This record gives sequence, C-alpha cells and structure tokens, in this order.
Amino acid sequence: MNKAYLEHVAIWVKDIHWHIRFFEDVLGMTMREVDGTVDEPRQYWTLGGLQFIHKPDYEGPEGRLAHLGVMCEDLEAALAAALRYDVTEMPQGRNWICLPDGLAVELIQAQPASCVAQALSINPRAEA
Repeated sequence: MNKAYLEHVAIWVKDIHWHIRFFEDVLGMTMREVDGTVDEPRQYWTLGGLQFIHKPDYEGPEGRLAHLGVMCEDLEAALAAALRYDVTEMPQGRNWICLPDGLAVELIQAQPASCVAQALSINPRAEA
C-alpha cells in the first residue's frame, strides 16, 4: 500500500501579515518559503505546515481552506489510484486533483520516498 502524509495546508487569508505574526509569535512557526518578498508576500509557508495565500478581497469566511498538500512515497501510484475515483485533474498540473465535493489536493513526490515512513513513525501524542 502506498503511504502518504499531509505536508501542508493552504488557506486564503485577508491579512497575511497578521497570520504570519500570530503563528510565529504564538507557535514559533517561522518562514520556510515566501512567494514575493517578506514585506509584500503573495504566499507564505511556515515550518510546521501552513501556507497562507494573501487574498485581501476574499468573500468567504476568514481562513478558508485552499488545498491540501500531501507527500507521497510513490506519486505515480497515488495518481493511478486517484483516477479510479471520480476526480478531475486541475489546471495547475497532473498532480493536482479536485475531489467531487470541490476539495483540491496537491500530490507531491517525497524526496527521498523513505521520508514518508519516517514522518508517519512520529507519534505526536507520545509522552516526552
């Protein structure tokens, strides 16, 4: 069986700077990557799995989910399995699929593939 883990969650936010400050100050989630500049980010990824997409005119509730980013041991096997379901390929590429209820999923090949097993072996609820 192919294994995978959620690598990041992307959400649209009206005030990206507020979200950056909050998650860094409160949870220590510092910058992993930025699209644009730090002063004027279009998108901002944290160490800890969050991606903020700046959308000041967004009409939905604050913090609306944009897509799930899922790391796969075997991207090709995951794509083949996904096609057996009622999914559609999205314009972003063949590794982006839309589920029947509208949820977007980005499937990402893990490098190395063994890191998926390592990530899944972590018990986040284990006592220290």
